[in-house]
Amino acid sequence: MKDFKRKKSTDELMKILKNKSSYSDYISENKGSMDSNKTLPQMLEKLLNENHITKSKAIKNSQLESHYAYQIFNGTKTPSRDKLIMLCIGCGATVEQTRKMLIKIKAAPLYPKDKRDSIILFGILHKILVMDIDILLYEHGLPTLIK
Repeated sequence: MKDFKRKKSTDELMKILKNKSSYSDYISENKGSMDSNKTLPQMLEKLLNENHITKSKAIKNSQLESHYAYQIFNGTKTPSRDKLIMLCIGCGATVEQTRKMLIKIKAAPLYPKDKRDSIILFGILHKILVMDIDILLYEHGLPTLIK
């Protein structure tokens, strides 16, 4: 039977890293808690499979131009933060799944203290369509996701 260990939190890893004299020791002891080496396209494929949604349906839901979205799925384009958020919403991603994908492209995670981000988070949490999130953003005088 495989031994499933709990992944360490970021704070725990930071404390361990601070106390290690050898980076090699840190890596060998904590590799199970490190981010995976999956690419964004692999992460998106996994999300589609978990949510039982097709690429075409996710792209339609995302409101992205289909050619561009397919390039994100095949790895030839790295999306901007907003485009990835739209694609995550289209795929039915959770807040945590969206956070991981944003981190993968080195974009800022959604931050609930930021008014615009809080509207987007509200939309993700309540499974609101991209277009309806855009209406909320527009009503609050904030930049929309769809440009």
